[in-house]
Amino acid sequence: MNVFTTTEFARIGMVSVRMLRCYESTGLLRPRLIDPVTGRGCYEANQLPRLNRILALNDLGFTLPQVWAILETEVSESELRGMLRLRRAELAAKIAGDRARLERVEVRLGTIAKEGYLPGREVVTKEVAPIRIAELAAIADNYAAETLDQVIRPLQSALTSRMDAAGVRPDGPALAYYDTSAGYEPRSGPVAETVTVHAAFPVGPEAARAGDFAIAELPGAGTAATIVHHGPMEEVGTSFEALARWIDANGYTSTGLVREVFLDSPADAPEQWVTELQVPIQNA
Repeated sequence: MNVFTTTEFARIGMVSVRMLRCYESTGLLRPRLIDPVTGRGCYEANQLPRLNRILALNDLGFTLPQVWAILETEVSESELRGMLRLRRAELAAKIAGDRARLERVEVRLGTIAKEGYLPGREVVTKEVAPIRIAELAAIADNYAAETLDQVIRPLQSALTSRMDAAGVRPDGPALAYYDTSAGYEPRSGPVAETVTVHAAFPVGPEAARAGDFAIAELPGAGTAATIVHHGPMEEVGTSFEALARWIDANGYTSTGLVREVFLDSPADAPEQWVTELQVPIQNA
């Protein structure tokens, strides 16, 4: 029977000698034989499956005492594969979450770099009149731009499909608005985290509910300060800052949440989006 020194066994098991000695000292994987001449431990090839299980369980995040307890219960190969698949899914979800956070950090850094910069797009006031709309609504967990975007896009897609199926044609560009039913107060800030999101299309007066969506009269917002934002909604912070600075500098206060009118929003090119932001205002 072939035996391997600690160095040889570490090499074929793709683990460091230091780690192999750690497994030996904790009793997880002891040498099978002792060389009578050198007094050093030697391993056998049939100990490799146990080493592989130790390494797999370590990668799952188990401590060495936990690994020892699991091995003593003789977890089956299929159970171990299931544990590894679950851990793989958890790691993939963490990586996706970290990537999304990194993208948000990049956007925030861009916004910070432009603090105090007013884009060369004019803030104008206009009267926002009542309109008849087809809409779908859902609850967002909070008022963060990335959270709202994750709710609005699927809502808009679903609304478009349902209107097409019902033969109801939009009478203008898509829009989004938010209400306070979920506990958001524009002056004092959020008193509850959730906010109701409405994805809508203007429709003609002849439109009636003919599908799985609502037909409603959206009240006017009165006088609103507006600015046109160019680019993806993840980068809307700079335009909002410019709008807020204009409102403050001109002696107004906001009286409600923003409405967004998606003047141009190609699905495969968010960098080409053109969105009008409307914030209702009154004299301070």
